[in-house]
Amino acid sequence: MPKNIVEMEIEAAIAELPDTKTLRLKWPENYDPSFKTGQFITVYWPDTPKYKRAYSLSSCALDKGYFEVTVKRDGKMGTRIVDWAAAGDKLFVIPPVGRFLPVYEDKKHLVCVAGGSGVTPFRGFAREATYRELRTRITILYSVRTTNDIIFNQEFRELEEKNPHFKFNVTCTRLAEEDPWSGRRGRISADWIKSIATDMENTVFYACGPTALVEGTEQLISKELGLPKEQLKLEKWG
Repeated sequence: MPKNIVEMEIEAAIAELPDTKTLRLKWPENYDPSFKTGQFITVYWPDTPKYKRAYSLSSCALDKGYFEVTVKRDGKMGTRIVDWAAAGDKLFVIPPVGRFLPVYEDKKHLVCVAGGSGVTPFRGFAREATYRELRTRITILYSVRTTNDIIFNQEFRELEEKNPHFKFNVTCTRLAEEDPWSGRRGRISADWIKSIATDMENTVFYACGPTALVEGTEQLISKELGLPKEQLKLEKWG
C-alpha cells in the first residue's frame, strides 16, 4: 500500500533551547491518521525531496490536528530546521510508524532513559498518561551536560504536578563544581536505576538518544541487572 505523504504547514516553530526547536505541523483538512504515541514521522523539504529525516513525535496520539517534532541542530536537516524553519513554511510528511510504544498497564512501571533530544518521545508518553489519568508509573531518567541542556523542563514539571504517577529526574554530567545545581550529577548508573525500579518484574525499560547512551543502557539492563531483552525497548541515532 502506498504511503499517504502529505504537505503540512508549520503552524508554530518554538525555540526550546538555542540549539533545539519544536515544529508544530498542522494537519491538512480531512486528514485524520491512525497512529500511536511513541512513533516517528519522516519529513523532507519540498525543494530537497531526496533528503529525508525521521524524527520521533514529541506530541502524543491524543493531540489532534497536528504533529510535533523536536529537533536539535545536527546535520543538514537539523541545522536547517533550527536555524531557518518558521511558521508558514511547509514540509512533506510521511505518516507515523515505529514500535517504540508505551505499555500502558496499571501495574507497569515505565523507566525511560534519555540523553539530549532522546527525551522527545517521552514527552508524548507522559502527556498521554496524564491526559487519560492512567495509573501506569512513568519515570524519566534524563542525562544532560548542564542545566542549560534540559529540554521540556517546565512542561515535565507541570506534568509531575498533575500526574502523581509521573516523575522527571535529571542528572548533569559536566557541571562546574561551583554550580548551584542541587540535583544529581554524573552518568546514569545501575545503582540509580535499581533505586528507582524497585519492582523489576513489572518494569519496562526504554532508552532513547545517542548510540553511546542507548548501548550503555542496554549493557546496564541486560548484563549488570540481568534482565531479559523483552523488558527493554531501544531507539537510537547518531
